[in-house]
Amino acid sequence: MLEEEYNPPRQLPRHLRAASAPEPAFAYSIRSGTAADIPDMLEIYNHYVANSTVTFDEDPLTLREMRQRFAAAQKLGHPWLVAETPSHQVIGYAYVTPWRQRAAYRHTVEDSIYLRPASTGKGLGTALLGALVEASREAGIREIIAVIADRGAEGSIRIHERFGFQNIGHMGKVGYKFGRYLGTVLLQLSLKRARRG
Repeated sequence: MLEEEYNPPRQLPRHLRAASAPEPAFAYSIRSGTAADIPDMLEIYNHYVANSTVTFDEDPLTLREMRQRFAAAQKLGHPWLVAETPSHQVIGYAYVTPWRQRAAYRHTVEDSIYLRPASTGKGLGTALLGALVEASREAGIREIIAVIADRGAEGSIRIHERFGFQNIGHMGKVGYKFGRYLGTVLLQLSLKRARRG
């Protein structure tokens, strides 16, 4: 069994390294994502498209679409993080996107976290969310919204609640996938400004 370790990313601000999260039972590090990570992220995401209701997408994302999502986040200065093993295999990623397109919503985002199936249940989602919250604070984001399927994603709801996300509502039967109607649970976290100096 590998020694438990959490290696903070070199590219992120110093205060991110102190983000509290339980140490997982396997070695990995979290860093800022790069264009080279896109094929791995696409593979991870499309697994959930095909096999779960974690995402309401029904058709696999293309490489071009994933590149567009990544480029849009980079243009806005929004955090996009990846977790990788010591052998540099991407095992998860997390990012935020604008909550709505109108300019008035510019300080509010929606978060997303996806892990390789073999990496779930080991604390990685918690660590990624902690790093994403801190990176979002550093980027000047004020509000993070989590939109989570109301069936099959109870673990995701619990992880968000641990970080202080508050349940702000439930929308029933707003999605339809795999022959059934699905709802979403909405959670919100208000961020304080990062301390400078």
